[in-house]
Amino acid sequence: MTTTPPHSTPSRRLRRVVPVLAMLVLGQLAAAIVILLLAAPVSVPLAAVALLCAPAPALVAASTLRPRAPGEVTLADLLTLLRHLATGAFAAATVLVLGEVLTARSWPLAILIAAALASDALDGPVARRTGTAGVVGARIDMEADAALILVLSVLAATVVGPWTLAIGLMRYAYVAASFVRPALRRPLDFSQFRRVTGGFQGVALLTAMVPAIPREVAAGIVATALALLIVSFGRDVIALERAEAAEREDSYHR
Repeated sequence: MTTTPPHSTPSRRLRRVVPVLAMLVLGQLAAAIVILLLAAPVSVPLAAVALLCAPAPALVAASTLRPRAPGEVTLADLLTLLRHLATGAFAAATVLVLGEVLTARSWPLAILIAAALASDALDGPVARRTGTAGVVGARIDMEADAALILVLSVLAATVVGPWTLAIGLMRYAYVAASFVRPALRRPLDFSQFRRVTGGFQGVALLTAMVPAIPREVAAGIVATALALLIVSFGRDVIALERAEAAEREDSYHR
């Protein structure tokens, strides 16, 4: 009689990257279908766009999970992917908001967004406790946050104005700039200001969706978050460019 090796058990096979991504996409589509049913009636074209947008965050998840293949994703990764699942649902809801089928300022949506933002506090401690913390997990977490903030910035734009899109696009503009400015590819030193500012973005965008908060107040909070984000990115860019210039000058004098 032969025994099945531990690494080939069905439960462990399901923890591999491809099955996990497949379940993520199915979950995002299921969430979008539930939202469509709750918002019915919805026109077929609008429903189709919502269903197409829902699994879009899975593309981000796939790119960040690639280093895990062909192995298994960690428990902390699975918690992070819950945020991708929520982002897919919010993407579908955003399409319906833009199509004027749903309203962005509602308690159910605000509570779900708050829960998704709060989940960001779970994966880090779990990764450290299970000994799986590392560069790959940190990037998976960071890109999940960026995707969520991008979708929330579109939602907030329907409430306080299109300028909120700058919050969601800032991270991607930085990445794009790094292809032109090699200095921006350098690793960043830890910054508590950057960490607090990044965490504040989601909370600020959430205020735009809370019905009890006046639009003017929410706009002020989101504007403050954007200003802090500009300062944070500006500080990082200046620090990296100075470090690159100092390194070049040092190499020149050798």
